[in-house]
Amino acid sequence: MTRDDTWRRTARRRGAAVTVVVNDEPVPACTGETVAAAMLTAGAAFEQDSGGTPRAPLCTMGTCFECAATVDGRPLTRTCLVPVRDGMVVETSRRL
Repeated sequence: MTRDDTWRRTARRRGAAVTVVVNDEPVPACTGETVAAAMLTAGAAFEQDSGGTPRAPLCTMGTCFECAATVDGRPLTRTCLVPVRDGMVVETSRRL
């Protein structure tokens, strides 16, 4: 994973530290954040389109499905709507 300073947390007070596993890689997060926010901050990859171009959340309010991933075995989960919890497992390589 690479870190891009374009995405950074802005909250002054953050929740308790947790770890989410994204594509077998640990991603640090804090309670109160969404899975998508934690992934963006950590530089974790979302899916790629058919040409190999990386995709990422577009609307961050649950309407576009660009952030959809399999979360804890549930496919097509919109990660921008799901709060993180410790030990959560996210797979971006298979939506269905």
